[in-house]
Amino acid sequence: METGIHELTAAYALDALEPEERVAYEAHLPGCESCREELAAFLQTTEALAVAASAPTPAPELRERVLASARAEPQVVVPLAGSRRRAAVPVFAGVAAVAAVVAVALALWAAHLSSDLSSTRSALDRQRAAAAVLADPTARRVPLKAGAGQLVVNEQGHAVLVLDGLPAAPAGKTYETWIIASGTPVAAGVFAGGASPDVVGVEGVVGNGDVVAVTVEKAGGTTKPTTPPVVASSSV
Repeated sequence: METGIHELTAAYALDALEPEERVAYEAHLPGCESCREELAAFLQTTEALAVAASAPTPAPELRERVLASARAEPQVVVPLAGSRRRAAVPVFAGVAAVAAVVAVALALWAAHLSSDLSSTRSALDRQRAAAAVLADPTARRVPLKAGAGQLVVNEQGHAVLVLDGLPAAPAGKTYETWIIASGTPVAAGVFAGGASPDVVGVEGVVGNGDVVAVTVEKAGGTTKPTTPPVVASSSV
């Protein structure tokens, strides 16, 4: 596979690819171990930004400055082989580099300001595990019956929810994930929502026939669901 497609990894992790680039990269990913490892590392870095929730919020102008810097980077166009008519695919190497550097800087900034280093390490461990599931070419993609997105489950039963358009949980509330086996729900973690997409690691092992669901609960979570699911997967 040509060098150019390997340069799409950072932009893929940051959801910065055009549709045709995403299709080409996802077709390439199962056969490229180096890209899978690099993708897992990028996802770990970008998801570490969630740690900033316990620290002061960066200035709103930061996003615009980052985007302005990214737009100023020249685009490199490389051909993709695979057909008689070679298609030119823009490679956003500059954009990815800027965004990745900013992601690392913000993650370090958040970790430095956070007084809870134990929580920081736990968050990074969870995101590393989620990245490994998403990068696993043998993992199953399970559609959702409620909500937008999908459930990804690897052969060991480790699972990640990738959710689109889920708003942030209301004040005083949280989203709680459940593994439902034979009709019995077991708590599998809480999250705030509103990231779009939300990448949520499911705590516990998801077995064949299980369903993963999400409900809105009081802050901190509960021992059993008290509201109807806003997200529910098909049976695994």
